Amino acid sequence: MSFFRGPCSTIQEQRDQWERKRSRTARELVQTEQRYCQQLELVTTYFVDILKNKGTLREDIRESIFSSIKAIHSVNQSLLVHLENGYFGQGFDEFCPHLQHYNVYVDNIYNASKALGIQLKKNKAFRRFKRLQETRPEFNNHTLEDLLQLPIQRINQYKHFLQNLTANTNPGNPEFQQLSRAVTAVCEVSQRIQNNTRCHENYLELCRVQKLLKGRKTNVLAAGRWYIREGWLKKVPAKGSEAKPKMFFLFSDMLLEAEHCNPLHPTNGDKFTGQHAYPLQDCTVEKVFGHTRSQGGLLSLTFPKAKLLLMSSNQEDLNDWYQSLTSAIRRLQSKQTVVLQRDELRRRPLRSAAESYNTPSSSTSNNPSRKRNMTSVETSQHDQKHLTECERSAPKRMKQPDTPEQR
Repeated sequence: MSFFRGPCSTIQEQRDQWERKRSRTARELVQTEQRYCQQLELVTTYFVDILKNKGTLREDIRESIFSSIKAIHSVNQSLLVHLENGYFGQGFDEFCPHLQHYNVYVDNIYNASKALGIQLKKNKAFRRFKRLQETRPEFNNHTLEDLLQLPIQRINQYKHFLQNLTANTNPGNPEFQQLSRAVTAVCEVSQRIQNNTRCHENYLELCRVQKLLKGRKTNVLAAGRWYIREGWLKKVPAKGSEAKPKMFFLFSDMLLEAEHCNPLHPTNGDKFTGQHAYPLQDCTVEKVFGHTRSQGGLLSLTFPKAKLLLMSSNQEDLNDWYQSLTSAIRRLQSKQTVVLQRDELRRRPLRSAAESYNTPSSSTSNNPSRKRNMTSVETSQHDQKHLTECERSAPKRMKQPDTPEQR
């Protein structure tokens, strides 16, 4: 005997499944929020407040290390009260306007790590104080460095929890719109964290390349420059000499050619000497095949004042270089086009209607009959002036006598 299940029962089962998922997510959110507020309280109580009272660190150093963590703790305590009472939509609706404290903390996190490392090296009293506080049982073997990363990690957790809550909330529920707005606001902070992480990693790569270069002749650390890749390629000379391997560093705006220093040098044995920096702004890249006996090929790079032939026996590596170069050049040229269009719009003069009406060229161009009349008047005036000058320059006629004797 079989029983037929109608559509009403299926819809009700789906709603029950959503409610179970929502309850599970809400319970996990409340539990993790309680633990998070406890850990923030450890930092504010055992570090921020005590250091302020003892004066172990100067105020500017203390702010550079802990930033806005005390304001974050206060905001999250208010959020926890709403979550424990089951007001998730209202709680996050009041929490999101205070995300600016997280933005300040996110932008300062790398400076905080650097300032903390400097104080641990130079300040013996602070180093002893930090070790003593971390041995407390409340810290549960967590270090100050671990606790300072909690607000960054919590933003990504909020993103996960809010997306699950929104997906399992009925759109007709009043909390649906509040949770949707919270998802958007938290995702913006999460994207900010990702952008800052990428910028920091790029800065570390630029510093690494700068340390690989000998001397200060070649400056890699420039604003807006992004590291893309590096590798060995053989440079084919213009004349018939042998191709030599060179190290190339590709950035978002230039290609740097470098040569390895003498390995027997006592200090610069593992460094490179920058030889040429080729700008990518007006560069063109082409693949050249059939010029190598083994697998691989050639890349032809044409610059305004130079031309490069780069060879590699690895076909996959050559394709990667070609893709990296073409994408970097395309991105740079598109950015340059946008800047030029913006400059043209700024330079274009804005003329009012009254000025354009009073301009002779515009009035004559708009009224062709007026232009013809002006032309005829100018022509008649010119002809009359010319006849007057001719009469003045002509020789005088002699007066004829009246009597025959005079004739």
